[in-house]
Amino acid sequence: MKVELEFAKMHGAGNDFVVLDGVSGELPPVEPLVRQLCDRHFGIGADQVLVLRPSRQADFRMEIWNPDGSQVEMCANGIRALYKFVRDKGLCGADEIAVETLAGVVRPHWAGPDRVRVEMGRPVLAPEKIPTRLGRGEGPVLDAPLDVDGEIVRVSCVSMGNPHAVVFVDDVEAAPVERLGPRIERHPAFPNRVNVEFVTPLSRERLRQRTWERGTGETLACGSGACAAGVVSMLRGVADRSLRVELRGGELEIEWRDAAAPVWMTGPAAHVFTGRMTVGG
Repeated sequence: MKVELEFAKMHGAGNDFVVLDGVSGELPPVEPLVRQLCDRHFGIGADQVLVLRPSRQADFRMEIWNPDGSQVEMCANGIRALYKFVRDKGLCGADEIAVETLAGVVRPHWAGPDRVRVEMGRPVLAPEKIPTRLGRGEGPVLDAPLDVDGEIVRVSCVSMGNPHAVVFVDDVEAAPVERLGPRIERHPAFPNRVNVEFVTPLSRERLRQRTWERGTGETLACGSGACAAGVVSMLRGVADRSLRVELRGGELEIEWRDAAAPVWMTGPAAHVFTGRMTVGG
């Protein structure tokens, strides 16, 4: 059955989304439509589909769907885009809201025109909770050797509501993202698969990053990945507690004051266009 679906196209630092409103009205089942919506040739085109839902424990709930049909716990660029969507539609005008995700309740804060600051929670460093089979005890897992088809790659692991493996490289633009990204993503060391960050420190206050996202591929930005890269850089002693991460689609500000504090991320959120698309078989 074919239906006409209203959507908004949004992005956060180039990480782009199709946003669907499941609060104002009923939506058809989303999972069968995700590939069609995300297809950049035959659909709208997006890194992920975000679905706004009612919540019993927060102001709203956010579902995050990858182009391969998998659902993920958290997307930091996505939650900024979703918050702007909520404000633009007049569903909530508060300067702070609570959003339920599979990673828990996350609180985005309005930080000025088209900018959102998000409390990301404390990083998870214990290998079992990330999860990864690298390391033991409470962690952290820093520069652990990972055998990738006979090539040893040093990875540092952290969860920011979703799992990340950070790889430091001399030149991020020359990094083998498309070759190593999918192999690390699906490596047996990561039972839930993993997002892979390739990072070059530029100074103690600035990093440059590319990300291979599980279920999606390389994206122009990954907010939780920028948080992970910042946390790992701080733990390795190569970065200050407040820094900027340069991504292919823009910049994000990351702050982690101390081990007992949450990580804060600040960055842009943009509306591209609103439209309707006929979907279904």
